[in-house]
Amino acid sequence: MMQRLAMRGRVLLAPIAGAIAAFGQAPYELPLMLFAGLVAAFWLYRAQSGRPFRAALLGWGFGFGYFLHALQWIVSPFLVDVERHGWMAPFALILLAAGMALFWGLAFGLARWVAPRRGLALALAWAAVELLRAYIFTGFPWAMPAQALVGVMAGQGLAWVGPYALNLWLFAIAAIMLLRGPLALRLGQGTLALSTVLLLLLPPQAPPAVLTDQVVRLVQPNATQREKWNADKFEFFFTRQLDYTAAAPKDESLAPDLVIWPETAIPWALDMAGSALAEIGAVSDVPVVLGVQRRSNMRYYNSLVVLDAAGAVGQVYDKHHLVPFGEYMPLGDLMARFGIHGLAAQEGNGFSSGPGAQLLDMGTLGAALPLICYEAVFAHDVNAAPARPAFLMQVTNDAWFGKAAGPRQHLAQARMRAIEQGLPMARAANTGISAMIDPQGRVTASLALNTEGFIDAPLPAPLPPTLYSRSGDLPLSVLLALCLAGLAVARRRRPGNAD
Repeated sequence: MMQRLAMRGRVLLAPIAGAIAAFGQAPYELPLMLFAGLVAAFWLYRAQSGRPFRAALLGWGFGFGYFLHALQWIVSPFLVDVERHGWMAPFALILLAAGMALFWGLAFGLARWVAPRRGLALALAWAAVELLRAYIFTGFPWAMPAQALVGVMAGQGLAWVGPYALNLWLFAIAAIMLLRGPLALRLGQGTLALSTVLLLLLPPQAPPAVLTDQVVRLVQPNATQREKWNADKFEFFFTRQLDYTAAAPKDESLAPDLVIWPETAIPWALDMAGSALAEIGAVSDVPVVLGVQRRSNMRYYNSLVVLDAAGAVGQVYDKHHLVPFGEYMPLGDLMARFGIHGLAAQEGNGFSSGPGAQLLDMGTLGAALPLICYEAVFAHDVNAAPARPAFLMQVTNDAWFGKAAGPRQHLAQARMRAIEQGLPMARAANTGISAMIDPQGRVTASLALNTEGFIDAPLPAPLPPTLYSRSGDLPLSVLLALCLAGLAVARRRRPGNAD
């Protein structure tokens, strides 16, 4: 009876430990709290005996507490129109947290199956399912543990090994902290703990970014989601962006060479925006990049266009990594073949995806890799660029994400992509946070969340290609697969474990 009560107590403690670990993510940005939560998770795992299902339940509970706290911003889109959609907000958060927690439950159950009681097996399995979470069902790697490291020295490891190997490092250190052994092991654990604490506390130790003489103006209109599509406000926000584009530089030495407006910066589809584009061209003597919806043969695209000084469309990029259930309905086109047409992107019901990553020629600034909103969440999408750009360029509408955690977490992911590639990023966000980010992931200039305005920021120079930009996720995927397969084979060879 006491053993059963203790087991239930650990299951109840798991969500609390997960919620504590989520303090590592923005807006708190306390990576030591994340690490403490991970150590607690490994302690609970070691203390919990029983079959893989019990371990999986423990991991699911830890993940549920973690994602419930870290992803609480997901309720914000449902509060734009509270009367119609507000009732769905708690269900959306609970279901998303429960779904993401299934991955962590899988890791705990798999680890218990291949190597009972071995914390390092859990570290391997956990890293593997985090990699899986980034790819399966189009992926959703938001709030991965490594995301909490972007502002500290440990986060610079993203340039070397990428985000998923950095997850493995965190998990492995947490597991090693709980190993038992002789004095020499304990001394080693103490040294490792001190080193880890320093890496999780100290800011990046790198010289200031080298700045080019190219200047980018980032425009932030601060159109709330409730007002953005209000017909009475269309002209107001469009005029605000025109004014910011035409404004004289606050510093005469920072005359812009490029102006960037955010995602869906104008309310008119591209084929109906001729006069608006001409107005933009009339107030700017440098190219302007802006997000816009585009229509073609019954299909809609979430797009980005480059306007020349006359307001003519020179280049177009269509977003290719769309948000399922937000920008399109999965299997919608397939269902249309069976007479269910309301979800079909091919018939204009939702967005269609573009052909993939592409580079845009930004003249004297060099080639840019455009990323529209959600695309900056995926390290492998950035690695999929056909060639190495001079800089990354993100346009986004973070008004959907609320006023606290969501926009700040999205900015953290943009900073991760900069570190991974050794490239600067120019980021224009509708309600913020618009920012210029250097190749070490440091914000060199920014506009505060929920404010309107513009900044003229020098574009930092790129660093040489990073190891991660050359290797991607394949080496880690192979390593994890071999290690877990080896543990599974060893399990079958242990007496009493044969099927």
